[in-house]
Amino acid sequence: MTMIENPVLRGFNPDPSICRVGDDYYIATSTFEWYPGVQIHHSRDLVNWRLVARPLRRAGQLDMRGNPDSCGVWAPCLSHADGKFWLVYTDVKRLDGAFKDAHNYIVTCATIDGDWSDPIYVTSSGFDPSLFHDDDGRKWFTNMRWNHRPEGSGLNPAQDRFDGIELQQWHPERGLIGEPATIFTGTGLGLTEAPHIFKRNGWYYLTTAEGGTGYDHAVTMARSRSIFGPYETHPNQHLMTARFAPGNPIQRVGHGQYVETPQGEAYHSYLCGRPVQGPHGLFCATGRETGLAKCVWVEDWLYLESGGLVPPAVLPGPERAADAATVHALTDALPPEFQWLRTPHADRIFQMTGQALRLIGRESLGSWFEQALVARRQEHQAYRAETTLHADPPNWQRAAGLTTYYNRHKFHAALVTHEPAVGRCLRVISCAGDVTEALTFSDPLPIPDGPITLSVVVDRATQQFFCSQGGAAQPLGPPLDASVISDEGGRGEHASFTGAFVGMVAYDLTGQGWSADFTRFGYHPGL
Repeated sequence: MTMIENPVLRGFNPDPSICRVGDDYYIATSTFEWYPGVQIHHSRDLVNWRLVARPLRRAGQLDMRGNPDSCGVWAPCLSHADGKFWLVYTDVKRLDGAFKDAHNYIVTCATIDGDWSDPIYVTSSGFDPSLFHDDDGRKWFTNMRWNHRPEGSGLNPAQDRFDGIELQQWHPERGLIGEPATIFTGTGLGLTEAPHIFKRNGWYYLTTAEGGTGYDHAVTMARSRSIFGPYETHPNQHLMTARFAPGNPIQRVGHGQYVETPQGEAYHSYLCGRPVQGPHGLFCATGRETGLAKCVWVEDWLYLESGGLVPPAVLPGPERAADAATVHALTDALPPEFQWLRTPHADRIFQMTGQALRLIGRESLGSWFEQALVARRQEHQAYRAETTLHADPPNWQRAAGLTTYYNRHKFHAALVTHEPAVGRCLRVISCAGDVTEALTFSDPLPIPDGPITLSVVVDRATQQFFCSQGGAAQPLGPPLDASVISDEGGRGEHASFTGAFVGMVAYDLTGQGWSADFTRFGYHPGL
């Protein structure tokens, strides 16, 4: 029997909602400001997973233009009932400040990879929504309730603005029924969110995430004979957490969901991160990922099969397929691992011409509205990526190239541009975790006409760009701090919790839609 490494979904795949339909398992994860919305992976063995759907893919379902960084689609919940799949999700419109404009919707589809329905709006009282299908046919909607008021207004001090888990009956035709009830206000750890309800042996079980999405994260479990409570907390308070095990290779453990195999074996998904040492402390180069823990039932309480509170980094199971390099000729279709930012109108930022991926330069790398940036997740702590492009920018306001990207104030980019005294040239620009006005630029490197290959080598906390026009690749610009491209990097004190991407970018700051063609892209795990 082969030992399988967690996480089962590597790279930016947070907030895993897991469900089983027959012998098929599905995990839905958050995509935040990346489009299309929600990633759904499929497996038959709980070990080897394949991306099968991103269901929120048209303007009527999701439009995130103007959403700040780390907003957009938070914490989806995937379930199956009445012969179809149900997906609940939040589109968060504000991050900073007291208010949190978090709009919750439900979509459905008969097949996981089909055309999902138009969204049904539910509520904006909070985020992390979940839909529970009870065995009597009723459906119950839960979410954490957000409290924007100051302290002294009835706010639970232990919870900060996380004001408890709210439950309300929901009907597909009639919507919410009755008044919402607060069924759980959490433990002393606070920041109670991510509610999921399931039923077993006459008990209603509620799992939540607590402690924030950083290194104090935890999965908390409670149970009640009534769906309305009162809920008693697990004897250990938490089902799993790594907050007391700072040396464990898997950290930030929390936010998951229960699932059973057809044979009755118990598993629980969880969010996690794999920290490595950087120049400013630990950081998770691959963002928030998805793990899976084997569990057992003891006196109607769920425990980790391995004991304790820390899920193991390896599980017994079938062999996991090796991570392979992917090299794509960018011709007729965008490879499935790629996404873009915020807009449902993809034709305004890229086209597949049959010979290349054509990026249509729009707004800057610092925009919240319309960027021509097409990228894939960083899945490994060390990797190499390269792209070949044809670009002849007429002035310094146009540029195209290769970028490692976290958000509008955390990125590095190697760009083909044009400087008046130099002509066509390459420059490396960086925004190392400050406002986008604080850009740094390498000296321009003149280059002749013709296609050029740009590459980047990332080794945990360092990265280096390279360039080539037919010969050996040469270093481009200085070595850079790759730890910037992470939750903890740069403005890590601000709420950021997405993941690192690498991809292709073009911009035209004149607004005229100048374009560049990319003919290939490769991603190679390891060095």
